[in-house]
Amino acid sequence: MNFRELTRTALTLLVALTAAELCVWLHTPIPWMLGPLLATAVASVLGAPTRSAALLRNGGQWVIGAALGLYFTPQVAALVTSLWWAIALAVVWALALGALFGLWLQRQHAADFAHLPPGAWRATSYFASAIGGASEMTLLAERHGARTDLVAAAHSVRLVIVVVSVPFAMQWAQNHWGLQVDARLLPGPRVAQWPGLLWLALATAGGALLMTWLKRTNPWFMGALLVSMGLTLSGVYWSAVPTALSNAAQLVIGVSLGVRFQREFVHTAPRWLASAATGTLVMMVLSVGFGLALAWATGLHPATLILGTSPGGIAEMAITAKVLQLGVPVVTAFQVCRLVAVLILVGPIFEWIGGVSGQEKAV
Repeated sequence: MNFRELTRTALTLLVALTAAELCVWLHTPIPWMLGPLLATAVASVLGAPTRSAALLRNGGQWVIGAALGLYFTPQVAALVTSLWWAIALAVVWALALGALFGLWLQRQHAADFAHLPPGAWRATSYFASAIGGASEMTLLAERHGARTDLVAAAHSVRLVIVVVSVPFAMQWAQNHWGLQVDARLLPGPRVAQWPGLLWLALATAGGALLMTWLKRTNPWFMGALLVSMGLTLSGVYWSAVPTALSNAAQLVIGVSLGVRFQREFVHTAPRWLASAATGTLVMMVLSVGFGLALAWATGLHPATLILGTSPGGIAEMAITAKVLQLGVPVVTAFQVCRLVAVLILVGPIFEWIGGVSGQEKAV
């Protein structure tokens, strides 16, 4: 990182910190993530030279992963295991919802992108709508010859709409439904202490580095989460994660989302972006209905299941659950299983659909 990039990063963080403090003063939900996200997004669209450092983003995911893993006590593990059938239904729901959204995009914009080869256009609409990680879906789309700029743009729109709207909806629900914190779903260690925090940091960093070496998805989040989860399940309660550190992690994650919206982004196929936004809102409404049905079937609070089935990013939805104390381990389990299943299955499903389509045309 040269001096110019360092300066841009520092100024972006200063803007983000100011926005976070403003949101704290305004009592908005998830102020340390939403404030930086919105401020950097607006600044980026207006042409400001914002920048997010990958090192800081990875550090933020590492901290959040370590903090979330502390919720997986043996009692919580038993609860989550008993919900295997609901998690499986949520995975099927996410795959089906993404596929239907993709079919709609494909038909809605067929004339706009008629110049693309049929296979490339099918891949573009399919991977743009899959409810998975933005970077992973973009890489899969590239392998199948899709327009990666359209895929990345659709995922950016989806993530920001969900991340901005869901916390406000959950805060409203908390105020109107009188949500009670479930004592079963609180973290094991609740006090930050030394040297336990150091051991936790070293262990989770080792897990993150191992996942990076293995080239797994979201290595800094997943590696830290799995190690922290394993320690808590084993009854090893070294330390909680300090609130200030968690806030800083939310800030850099918010910045990493906001800087995606560069000035050029707004001019990338406006109708496509509008359709991505419309589809995201429809998926959110349908997911609320699905979450309510699962809540009725499981006996858990609706807010927890709505967060667990929301078409957002795993870290962002888990942060929302953590800050509002809405069943963090259940939300995390649902979102992690959905992410892993989508990553494993969307590629084979696309190839199968392509094969079936080819056979039908041949007939």
